[in-house]
Amino acid sequence: MKITVVGTGYVGLVTGTCFAETGIDVTCVDIDKKKVQMLLNGEVPIYEPGLDNLLARNLEKGRITFTTSLAKGIQGSDAVFIAVGTPPDEDGSADLKYVLGVAREIGQHMDDYKVIITKSTVPVGTSFKVKKAVQEELDKRKVDIPFDVASNPEFLKEGSAVDDFLKPDRIVVGIENDRAQKTMKRLYKPFLMNGHPLLFMDIFSSEMTKYAANSMLATKISFMNDIANLCELVGANVDLVRKGIGSDARIGNKFIYPGTGYGGSCFPKDVQALIRTADEHGHSLEVLKAVENVNYRQKSKLVEKIKGHLGTNLNGKQFGIWGLSFKPKTDDMREAPSLVIIEQLKAMGAQVRVYDPVAMEEAKHSLGETVVYAKDEYDACIEVDALILVTEWSEFRMPNFRILEKIMNQKLIFDGRNVYDPEEMRELGFQYYSIGRETINNQQEQPVQVKKAV
Repeated sequence: MKITVVGTGYVGLVTGTCFAETGIDVTCVDIDKKKVQMLLNGEVPIYEPGLDNLLARNLEKGRITFTTSLAKGIQGSDAVFIAVGTPPDEDGSADLKYVLGVAREIGQHMDDYKVIITKSTVPVGTSFKVKKAVQEELDKRKVDIPFDVASNPEFLKEGSAVDDFLKPDRIVVGIENDRAQKTMKRLYKPFLMNGHPLLFMDIFSSEMTKYAANSMLATKISFMNDIANLCELVGANVDLVRKGIGSDARIGNKFIYPGTGYGGSCFPKDVQALIRTADEHGHSLEVLKAVENVNYRQKSKLVEKIKGHLGTNLNGKQFGIWGLSFKPKTDDMREAPSLVIIEQLKAMGAQVRVYDPVAMEEAKHSLGETVVYAKDEYDACIEVDALILVTEWSEFRMPNFRILEKIMNQKLIFDGRNVYDPEEMRELGFQYYSIGRETINNQQEQPVQVKKAV
């Protein structure tokens, strides 16, 4: 088979490279000439573990190529994936101008049957807007070329996207007829042979599945963060609560770790878009509106703890921040909690030193020269009044606390991911704050009164 992938962002590049790995002939199209040249040279413009080696291998084998010409890129292809961005509008709805722009260009240049597939995360009904846009261009050309549309949402986690694509939990495909289904089944045949489930459904349901999945995961995160905040008030330990509920198979132990809130390119945008879609249909998604509100508040949770300990005037105070990306194994800082924390600290007069294993260059686009960029995690802590752990990179899990003790002005740590053990921190002489655990760790034991049986 031959396929075309339009868009070489995170989703498009992973999709194209991984399909090439299965033996399919892939052409990726992007309007950015500089990026296309980089990719032709084997340079990956995003940070994703394993993707660079995969791209290099398939470039060498001739199974993947890159071009700026969509007209050239779709020649002879069986399927065209649309994987361009769908940024949020001011009202939270998904902006489809890039998706529909690609659809119109496909209609202007296609010359034989194709399945046109939306890979981008799009609101319910978008595939049929794509169909209409393509057909309008064919009508302008006064040609009768058959085509079908399909929906094939991605379920890629940044930091493990290659494995997620090649070893998927499920492959969801929305189709409208048998011909499109046959093409999609051929495309995913290597995955079926390896036992990965391919779920065919109608296009509306496929488009809804993507939003519902991400919104459910975001809900679990906000729920656990809210429970963690309550744990602090009542004297419970959220770590123990998490283990207790996570052992229930109906709940599971994933996405129930408390922290500083979710970020990234998917959860915030998809929750907002689904809320907007519901509002447009006269239905209010009250649960998701609460999820969004909890997440917004949670990003300020560590700052609240800092103010409680150091006060609201932080002039002359300096903080070290470990972790800038919204999660480990990515350089993505979109909607990252670190941005909120840094902005609020600076507003109170504080100076900030930052370090992240891979997101430093990305941080410079977001933060400019308003912070000090450290060369490593210990450089970020020189003469700081407190260390703030925001992203739980592996290299932060077992630092040398004796070094920190020597270089910090105060032995004070605010842990936004509950990485460290509170008892160990006390033994080392650090004042330590975490999420959902500090109250029970600091309170004195109260005698238990047992009533005698009557």
